[in-house]
Amino acid sequence: MTRKSTAAKALARSYGAERTLTFLLGLAALAGGAVVLLVGYGVFGEFRARRPLVDPIAVDWLGRAPVLAKSAAIVAGVLLLVFGLWWFFRSLRPEGRPDLELDRTEGSELTVTANAIANAVRADAEAVDGVSRAQVRAVGDTDDPALRLTLWLREGTDVRTVWQELDGQVLARARESLGVEKLPTAVRLELDASDRRRVR
Repeated sequence: MTRKSTAAKALARSYGAERTLTFLLGLAALAGGAVVLLVGYGVFGEFRARRPLVDPIAVDWLGRAPVLAKSAAIVAGVLLLVFGLWWFFRSLRPEGRPDLELDRTEGSELTVTANAIANAVRADAEAVDGVSRAQVRAVGDTDDPALRLTLWLREGTDVRTVWQELDGQVLARARESLGVEKLPTAVRLELDASDRRRVR
């Protein structure tokens, strides 16, 4: 049995920048393709539809300045390579685990680590009736933290009761302790394998 909440930020690591770039590139490609298609069908006039794909003026200019054209192409290729490598390694970097600074006053700083947050919430979650064990991970960033919980339930446990106690007590206590109004949380519920009996 698996049930997931729909807290988008907590379900998986954030790929907002990757999705934005992909969307913009796709949108630019779609717009370019649509313009070329319209030009080819003569929507902008027969003269434009019959012209070569590459402007003859541009081809003539490139022919008169081959060194400059090759240099520009090499620079553009190097820049694209660097950008591609940067984006590749950025996508592979480990997911952030936020440490929350509850007090930034000089001399009395108070920081709660991601491990401390996860351990505290895990202990509270395992105290819920019907939960045999829990796994918690703090994700996101310091300004907008989120939680990812996996709970293993004993056989016969009322899921609705577990959910109400988890939301009304465990997560409410976590929000209050961390001093945040909202704490996006993805919860995955599993039937504990140790409670399954093999039938012969």
